[in-house]
Amino acid sequence: MDLPSIKLQQAVDQLATLPGVGKRSALRFALYLMKTDEAKFADFVAAVAAIKTEVHSCRRCHCVSDTDLCPICSSPKRQQSLVCVVENIQDVLAIENTQQYRGVYHVLGGVISPIDGIGIRDINIDSLIARIQKGDPAPVEEVILALPTTMEGDTTAFYINRQIAPMGVRVTAIARGVSVGDSLEFADELTLARSIMHRVPFETIG
Repeated sequence: MDLPSIKLQQAVDQLATLPGVGKRSALRFALYLMKTDEAKFADFVAAVAAIKTEVHSCRRCHCVSDTDLCPICSSPKRQQSLVCVVENIQDVLAIENTQQYRGVYHVLGGVISPIDGIGIRDINIDSLIARIQKGDPAPVEEVILALPTTMEGDTTAFYINRQIAPMGVRVTAIARGVSVGDSLEFADELTLARSIMHRVPFETIG
């Protein structure tokens, strides 16, 4: 039903556009924000606005960052010669939560999916190739393909392997402890950690 306040209705409509948020949840959020004191509300609005104006992609790996290089890429404690290729930022967070990986990342921002109109040029594959070719800040010795165990993920992994294998870089894939058809962000930490630790040469996946 339409709300008696047009402004409240507009706020609910906007909140309901968020993933996983229905009309009832959106109304609950809007009513909560209405009751929040002005200082907390201002902080909330400022934090959300900053996402659009102050958060951007890392120049090297395309993960989110407040600076030119993200904390992972700029950390002297990370193994720059080991690059884990993932679909999205959620996958980076999932792997980091395992506390078992000390390399760096490359976020594709999607996977090849002709049905959805996503081609090779629509995701960050070219920058991955350039990164390996330049060897900056260190020569890449191994690329781990940690992509979804879906047809689109496998297609993307196959294409990347074909592009970088001739460069003499070792290409591996996470072990199939992650169920076929699953995204990394939904895998439990123990399973994901084991999948990374027991990664196998990409050519053996099939």
